[in-house]
Amino acid sequence: MSQLLILAAEETENPLVPPIPELVIGLIAFVIVFGFLAWKLLPNINKVLEERREAIEGGIEKAEAAQTEAQSVLEQYKAQLAEARHEAARLRQEAQEQGAALIAEMRAEGQRQREEIVTAGHAQIEADRKAASSALRQDVGKLATELAGKLVGESLEDHARQSRVIDRFLDELEEKAEAAR
Repeated sequence: MSQLLILAAEETENPLVPPIPELVIGLIAFVIVFGFLAWKLLPNINKVLEERREAIEGGIEKAEAAQTEAQSVLEQYKAQLAEARHEAARLRQEAQEQGAALIAEMRAEGQRQREEIVTAGHAQIEADRKAASSALRQDVGKLATELAGKLVGESLEDHARQSRVIDRFLDELEEKAEAAR
């Protein structure tokens, strides 16, 4: 039996190796199908792949262009913002300077008005002092003349002499008052 088994084993074909006519027919069918697919499908596949590649590259280029534009717009906005801040600082400085000038001007005007008021007050006081001095001279002169007339027993109605005596007396009083100061 062992010989029978050996003979049987030799006559059975290896299932992994197909018969030659099937292998040739399969190879021809494969070449025909592969050729047909390469002739019909490969251009379509390449076309779709090229469109996708162009779309991706176009999208990347658009994104880069948009990013570049966005960067330039950002730089413009930053420059405008810096300029606006500079302008605001300049306006603030001008306002402070104008405020300081206005305060100085108002102080000077107040000082001038105060000086005018003080000068006017001094002038009014001097005028009042002179008027009071004149009125006092007349009143003192009359009283002194009346008193002197009563003491002497005669009337001292001579106005010229009376004025001289009164003026001399009051001048002496003023000199003594100034010397006492």
